[in-house]
Amino acid sequence: MSKSVRNYPQLAKDILEAVGGDENVVGVTRCATRLRIVLRRSKPAAKDAVSSLPGVITVVENNGQFQVVIGQHVGEVYDHFAGLVNVDTSSEEDEPAQNGSIMNRIIATMSAVFAPFIYILAAAGILQGLLILLTLLFPAFLETGTYQVFSFISWAPFTFLPIFIAITASKHFKTNMFIAVAACAALVSPDWANMAARIADGEVITFLNLGLSETVYTSSVLPPLFLVWFLSYLERFLNKRIHEVVRPLFVPLICLVVMVPLTLVAIGPITTLGANGIANGYNFLAENAPILAATIIGSLWQVIVIFGVHWGITPMILANYEQYGQDSFQAYQTIAVIAQIGAVLGVILKARSKETKKVGISAGTTGLFGITEPAIYGVTLRFKKPFIYGCISGAVGAIVASFFNPYYYAYAGLPGPLTIVNGINAGNPTSIWGIVIGSAIAIVLPIVLVQIFGFGEDTAKQATDEKKTEATPKPDNPTSANEETVAAPINGTILQLSEVPDDVFASGAMGKGVAIQPSEGKLHGPFDGSVVMVAPTKHAIGIRSTTGVELLIHVGLDTVKLDGTPFTLLVKEGDKFKKGDLLMEFDQEAIIQRGIETITPIIVTNTGDFSEVMIEEGTNSSVGQALMTAVK
Repeated sequence: MSKSVRNYPQLAKDILEAVGGDENVVGVTRCATRLRIVLRRSKPAAKDAVSSLPGVITVVENNGQFQVVIGQHVGEVYDHFAGLVNVDTSSEEDEPAQNGSIMNRIIATMSAVFAPFIYILAAAGILQGLLILLTLLFPAFLETGTYQVFSFISWAPFTFLPIFIAITASKHFKTNMFIAVAACAALVSPDWANMAARIADGEVITFLNLGLSETVYTSSVLPPLFLVWFLSYLERFLNKRIHEVVRPLFVPLICLVVMVPLTLVAIGPITTLGANGIANGYNFLAENAPILAATIIGSLWQVIVIFGVHWGITPMILANYEQYGQDSFQAYQTIAVIAQIGAVLGVILKARSKETKKVGISAGTTGLFGITEPAIYGVTLRFKKPFIYGCISGAVGAIVASFFNPYYYAYAGLPGPLTIVNGINAGNPTSIWGIVIGSAIAIVLPIVLVQIFGFGEDTAKQATDEKKTEATPKPDNPTSANEETVAAPINGTILQLSEVPDDVFASGAMGKGVAIQPSEGKLHGPFDGSVVMVAPTKHAIGIRSTTGVELLIHVGLDTVKLDGTPFTLLVKEGDKFKKGDLLMEFDQEAIIQRGIETITPIIVTNTGDFSEVMIEEGTNSSVGQALMTAVK
């Protein structure tokens, strides 16, 4: 684990430089401990470079994200990092990255939506737990105005949860925040709650002859999330088709009158049914096979945290509180968290190294607040054995707790030692005892295991030693080549970049290269390589050769205005291709009829990585002939 750092602006700059600079960053978000960066293309050396920076605990590449684990100071680093990158939250071109599987994209979305306000929910949950404790000690407090004020304060973030989701989801899906908030505020309107209550009592209320359901949306997750997702497409559609003079008025108007009724009629009932169905599936397992449920959550929850995919479970947990006012998942989750704290305590007691003890105390302290990433990456996973002991102890503690019918009765944003009181309920007095006993086992058992079996070797030190070995000079091996030839991808007439009627390309600011006036609408692979970027409007493609030449091929000038209509892509991001393979077809006549140039710049965007980029002589290009050569 790297030493602590207070120079967060410098750390942000160092991270940005290591991942490839501003031009390689598509988006950035943060959670409780991680800076989550979406990159246009991965850099093999970035992980090691960032991991070695002072203040960085480790780096995890997962879910299409480059996740920099920093710990409790991630907010300061994020603020400075966000100020360094040119990621426009309102720009259509900066849509969320579409890389990775559907599951990865869902989890990434959940992280982006919930991470910014998770501490608000955690604070409200702790306040609810304190109120439970106070009313247990002083029953008369329940009847006071003081209790009532604190009670509605603690419930407010959950009551108006759709509005929080509107704010963060609108940033993630790149849509107007104020339209999203207005639409989601309508979902939690008291007027709709009254209408839903009348429907529940048997009254039939319709909208345009379509029956409305009794679903209410306070504390809901998926209905506002899907509302904002669909809104992002509707808003972009309208912005392209409504004149800019009336756009500021009519786009919000149409969005509201379409999206709110659509959610009440279809989106809300369907997504609510889905969330409740998943929650009921878990509840069936917890009620009919509690030992199995406890074993799975107690042993594997921290494994899920390692990969940063734990946000995906949030809708299910919130659905349980919304439907039943209780949830057993967070009871077992708390025990799993405490088990990792116990493993850290075991290492602190066993270790002789002052540095290891110091790191353990720091990491263990954040664990008290339900944040275990520093404990995992800084101590337990670093030594391997303590992490395993923690998982075993979490499972044993959760299994013992399962015999006491454990539940949480107030949502805990960050389950941990401070939220154990959320398990207190007069109607289920064994619940809190089960959680307390399970937690006691979870914290004591790993301490005992570490004292008996030790905590293993420092894998971080081993990795450092391996790097030093790898860095030892080796005999020079002659390379097979130190240059890469880029073939012509299009038939046509060759032009110098200076002849291109576009200042950005003509100046060479984007890199060296040439341009071609196409004679036919076919684009072929200029070398063996892979696709690293495809413009949303299909008019430009970024490719990389197997030896590292990065090429931008921009078909036409200002063709972004055509919204992809004349272009047919035959490849997608991540695809590999061979020299000469057909990558794209485009309708030249359709482009020309719109009064747009078809001149196609071909740019080596990483010109700086080469000592020289030599342009071949000639005026005519034919697919496959040498166009230019990049020399290392």
